[in-house]
Amino acid sequence: MTIQYQEKNLFFNTYSRFPIKIIRGEGVYLYDDRGYRYLDMFAGLAVNALGYSHPKILQAIHDQSNKYIHISNFFIQETQIRLAEILLEASGYNKIFFCNSGTEGIEGAIKIARKWGKKNGKNNIISLSNSYHGRTLGSLSLMDREKYRDGYGPFLSNCTIVKFNDVSDLKTSVSDSTCAIFLEFIQGESGIIPVEEYFIRELEKLRNKFNFLIVADEIQTGLGRTGKLFSYEHCSLKPDIVVVAKALGGGFPLGAILGNDKVADIFQPGTHGSTFGGNPVACAAGKVVLDELLNNNLIENAKSSGEFLYTQLCDLKNLFPNIIKDVRGKGLMIGVEFFNDCLQIRNALLENKIIVNCTAGNVLRLLPPLIISSQQITEFISTLKKILELNPPR
Repeated sequence: MTIQYQEKNLFFNTYSRFPIKIIRGEGVYLYDDRGYRYLDMFAGLAVNALGYSHPKILQAIHDQSNKYIHISNFFIQETQIRLAEILLEASGYNKIFFCNSGTEGIEGAIKIARKWGKKNGKNNIISLSNSYHGRTLGSLSLMDREKYRDGYGPFLSNCTIVKFNDVSDLKTSVSDSTCAIFLEFIQGESGIIPVEEYFIRELEKLRNKFNFLIVADEIQTGLGRTGKLFSYEHCSLKPDIVVVAKALGGGFPLGAILGNDKVADIFQPGTHGSTFGGNPVACAAGKVVLDELLNNNLIENAKSSGEFLYTQLCDLKNLFPNIIKDVRGKGLMIGVEFFNDCLQIRNALLENKIIVNCTAGNVLRLLPPLIISSQQITEFISTLKKILELNPPR
């Protein structure tokens, strides 16, 4: 009985799996049960920012596990406090809530927005078309792609979708009843598409006029991925709430909601919580992630390595103008848009022992560990070039 057969018969049919069995990882590489080594340009969907088997993360996990793994949030926990201090100081926010995932963070942010809005006579939440905020019901209420929503309604009321980067639609939709606007500063699932600066400027003007919250979904883009701690730092606007996850736990389930003084007192005991949120082992790993990002030049490496990767990809675009339509992104969050579906490219790269992801049908999404070197980027570029020469997508 193959493991693929077992998987098919055991689990709900929710994932399209790669046809390989990974048994270990080290640095930017994964290893399968046949002894093959794979360059990982996906990092577990932007989770493994420090790569695999990072010695400091392993040590932190070991040390905390020897003390306790879980004691519940009825107790003050040192690992939560240490991680919270680092995150709040680095970001400039006032308060934090730990959860287990990005979509949990979005759900919590929706609750904050609605409760803050009730105090201020506002109840409408605005989000942007083609966004991705998760797969729970509240998150789906902020999204318009039927691929994710089909069959799961009815959704939350008083949620409005505005066309992405459309200032006219934004101005028409915002009113005195708007309590919050949720957005990704770079849309990931939709193909690595940034919010334009002119849209951000108008959003800031409208916030000043109508007094609503801006909620940044930094789940995929945050924690150094784009060459800054948060992707909103590339713009002139600072959100009221930031949701982070993915890279935060170093591979453990961990998310967080960061809030400014406007929302610092919204939650009170009993109004929100999580059994596993802020797990002590996850927070111990998360502290290592933040220490490495802030003190060992990993954010700068994401910026410089991202610029090198972007330049190399643009050179490929010039070599193959009838195959590659666009290259875009910031830092080590880059999308390569093809004129045709990119699944053939993904599969060819996998055959050549490189792991990438396709999104939005024709966009190769690159989210490598932030520790990646120029030599490893060159390895990827050389392989992709060879594939495009010998087996262009059709």
